[in-house]
Amino acid sequence: MKWLLIVSFLLESLGRLAAEPPGERISAMEREVRVYVGTHTRRGGEGIYVYRLDLSTGALESLGTAPKVESPSFLVIAPDRRFLYAVNEVRRFGDQEGGAVSAFAIDPLSGALSLLNQQSSKGGGPCHLSVDATGRYVLVANYWGGSVAMLPIREDGSLGPATDFVQHEGSSVHPRRQKRPHTHSITLDPANRRAFAADLGLDKILGYQVDLKNGQLMPGDPPWTEVAKGAGPRHFAFRPGGKFAYLINELANSIVAYAYDESSGGLDEIQTVSSLPDDFAGTSYCADVHVSPDGRFLYGSNRGHDSIAVFGIDPQTGRLTPIEHVPTGGETPRNFGIDPTGRYLLAANQKSGNIIVFSIDQQTGRLVETGHRVEVPMPMCVKMVLR
Repeated sequence: MKWLLIVSFLLESLGRLAAEPPGERISAMEREVRVYVGTHTRRGGEGIYVYRLDLSTGALESLGTAPKVESPSFLVIAPDRRFLYAVNEVRRFGDQEGGAVSAFAIDPLSGALSLLNQQSSKGGGPCHLSVDATGRYVLVANYWGGSVAMLPIREDGSLGPATDFVQHEGSSVHPRRQKRPHTHSITLDPANRRAFAADLGLDKILGYQVDLKNGQLMPGDPPWTEVAKGAGPRHFAFRPGGKFAYLINELANSIVAYAYDESSGGLDEIQTVSSLPDDFAGTSYCADVHVSPDGRFLYGSNRGHDSIAVFGIDPQTGRLTPIEHVPTGGETPRNFGIDPTGRYLLAANQKSGNIIVFSIDQQTGRLVETGHRVEVPMPMCVKMVLR
């Protein structure tokens, strides 16, 4: 009889689990989300801050900080969730010109970080990085250097010296911001075959074929996609499935929707929309862009208007429909993150030094403040991982 009761309980539990939406099932199995916040240390930041996100309430619990490295302003977590990599946004690393990339091991139980090593990014002011889907290489974008580099990941998660480096060349029309290349991000496509570097200084998205065997970035065909003059490309995001991609332009305060040809690597423009309300007349600059895990919504941040712009995505055409603009509860939202279950959005307000937690309405994509926030000096990046 006892055995039958146990079997009955297990079958009932499995039935409840199967009836839950995918996001609910993931959170039930994984239980919690770890949050890693990159900062600039030149204004009081301690480096990388670690939090636990309560999936039932949106509350953030501090778990401490990582071993301090200089200005770990942008972070990425490896696909196996064992390692974290951070750019060190400086112009000089040791006795070398250029910035650096730091490698950390993630403790599987506590989420604590331990520093493994650092390597040169080969260019000044690295500001963005990605890890390929196999976990073998880190790709880094150097803003001040106007370049990209590829660094191998060793078996223990530490980084080897760069196996490839590409210097961008050229300029565009803005008299101050576009005198030379300023590579702002590098993003891999869902197939892990190509990388796209958004260069603010060139008004181009440069495409590369990724050679994982030799650690090389080969020019794509086409080698780049032109963006409207003076737009200032910044961050780039794919919709799940890889059919559509979205570019946010810092100077033009716009978001461009593209149809993506996975076979050729081509990007065909579908639509360009403003990230700002029609009645806004002040000064603002776009920053970050993300697509929700279910692919139904797109979010972009506005620095100046200090808001998150919310759009619906048509799954058939990739076109965007404006939904709302939500104040971020602080100044200069340089970066934000959506947790892997799609329940919460965390907005990092750089100038006001706080992170505000919003819940995401699963039906409409709209944002609602949870009332939870934390104070962090100069937060620059938010990355989250399920545990």
